[in-house]
Amino acid sequence: MKNLPVLLLLLSLAVCSALPLNGAARDMEDTMDLVQHYLEHYYNLPKDTKQFVRRKDSSPVVKKIQEMQKFMGLTVTGKLDSDTLEMMRKPRCGIPDVGEFRTFPGMPKWTKTHLTYRIVNYTLDLPRDAVDSAIEKALKVWEKVTPLTFSRMCEGEADIMISFAVLAHGDFYSFDGPGMVLAHAFPPGPQRINGDAHFDDDEQWTKDTSGTNLFLVAAHELGHSLGLGHSDNSEALMFPVYNPRTDLARFRLSQDDVNGIQSLYGPPPASPDDPVEPTKSASPETPAACNPTLSFDAVSTLRGEVLFFKDRHVWRKSLRTLEPVIYSISSFWPSLPSGVDAAYEATNKDIVFIFKGNQFWAIRGIEMQAGYPRSIHTLGFPPTVKKIDAAIFDKQKKKTYFFVEDKYWRFDEKKRSMDPGFPRQTAKDFPGVGPKVDAVFEAFGFFYFFGGSTQWEFDPNAKKVTHVLKSNSWFHC
Repeated sequence: MKNLPVLLLLLSLAVCSALPLNGAARDMEDTMDLVQHYLEHYYNLPKDTKQFVRRKDSSPVVKKIQEMQKFMGLTVTGKLDSDTLEMMRKPRCGIPDVGEFRTFPGMPKWTKTHLTYRIVNYTLDLPRDAVDSAIEKALKVWEKVTPLTFSRMCEGEADIMISFAVLAHGDFYSFDGPGMVLAHAFPPGPQRINGDAHFDDDEQWTKDTSGTNLFLVAAHELGHSLGLGHSDNSEALMFPVYNPRTDLARFRLSQDDVNGIQSLYGPPPASPDDPVEPTKSASPETPAACNPTLSFDAVSTLRGEVLFFKDRHVWRKSLRTLEPVIYSISSFWPSLPSGVDAAYEATNKDIVFIFKGNQFWAIRGIEMQAGYPRSIHTLGFPPTVKKIDAAIFDKQKKKTYFFVEDKYWRFDEKKRSMDPGFPRQTAKDFPGVGPKVDAVFEAFGFFYFFGGSTQWEFDPNAKKVTHVLKSNSWFHC
């Protein structure tokens, strides 16, 4: 092995101290084989790479280790530390993470929107109908966010041929037995094998996560069949490493996956009930700005404007103009749900966070940020909190206040953790407000709280309500 001196040097600190001398050499050699194969197959390390000569931090091997660490979201050291070796040993997709899939240059897309698929053979681990269901469900994941449709063929040549195989199976990309490589798929194209997906039948395929979940792996591989490469976002379906902790009951594509597939095929056709053009709507469902009973779901600033959310709509209001303009939420953010619960702008990050139920999204301008939605519990809320009613970012203190029923939490944006001593009663620290808050935002040094059709202007320094207004007073009705 030509890279032996480099790998020995990199591995010595990582493994020698933990191994008895009589077993260290053999275990190190096995680990070197793993690292060599991993970097060659997934990160295009040339098989004839010259061995280390002068500085270890300039060797091709070290650079490839750094490339792998960066892609996988690890600390980039260039050393084979325990986290790096652990990641290399995890079950994963057999497609390379960088460069092109070597059999076919480029990652083209299908030139049609209706595709056929055929399940050529079956694993014995699951009933046939369970395999059929997992594949159909995996295709629907991509069908929901694109114009693509799929139909199944029971014989003949389909666009996507799906099969189970072991070890060498005729495509020059042999499987490796249980563990490690779970499956691989080929990108779209005119050749017979293009679009096909192969699953290693030496794995234990299951409907749950007690073994290897067929739906999760199939959804990932069929992303390749449609033209997607691997994502370096660990929350994306197209991340190369299999995640057995995925909550199957709540599975949904990350925004990173949606952005990727829609860059190839565009969004799904607009529904008649979901207008996408940013124009004033004359629909009877459009809320009237000057309705005296008008209430808001959420309110947030955005780059000097104020956004007032109501059902499927949002008013954009500049503080320098009188007339607000109403749009459908989907005209700006197609992936956002309607009827949001809360929103706030983290001005130090130029990001608006949107909350609905137990999830939240991040947007910068009109761009959805990758890695979302996330669970609100990642912010530190206890399991008893199911939704957020309102939120506001205090620019002076760099704290975010989250209001839930008659209490509130305080979140430290720098430490990314909840402050101790919370929740506290809203009525105690914001006297005159509430008791329940629907929305809140900051302007001119005041906090503006909304509850139903009533609005309270609150001075955070004096700790008192200075004015009680109608919720739609910003619309100059």
